[in-house]
Amino acid sequence: MRCMRRTGLAVAVMMAWCCLLPGCRREADAESRIRAVLDDQVAAWNRGDVEGFMEGYWKSDATVFLSSRGISRGWQALLNRYRQSYPDQAAMGRLSFSELEITILSPDAALILGRWQLERENDRPGGVFTLVAHRLPEGWRIIHEHTSRVPAAQHP
Repeated sequence: MRCMRRTGLAVAVMMAWCCLLPGCRREADAESRIRAVLDDQVAAWNRGDVEGFMEGYWKSDATVFLSSRGISRGWQALLNRYRQSYPDQAAMGRLSFSELEITILSPDAALILGRWQLERENDRPGGVFTLVAHRLPEGWRIIHEHTSRVPAAQHP
């Protein structure tokens, strides 16, 4: 029993020490900056600001968005798609993200999984998404997104 306590204590100390290492702090910093980008997107969406929402994406022709409606390539094409699909605040509803999982792949790349939910007057569409984010000079930006709608019975 005494040996197990010592082993447990040693593991706890090593884990705490690991979080003091520069790499661990960088990952935590990257994750918090990515969460801030997503939070800013939600805030922009909820005030009806599609252009503000789009600030979370890489402003490049190489940005990719996939959904059941197909593949869109380029930041401008994605902006046009959002404007067409969500022409006003009522269509936009109130956005929330949940169950976010951020995996730092390298100092400049991350994979994000999560759920999205819209609250509108007559419906509550929602689904899941996978994002690839890249750290650019202007900060973390989404460079690739795959979003799927999930039937209402399958999401909260």
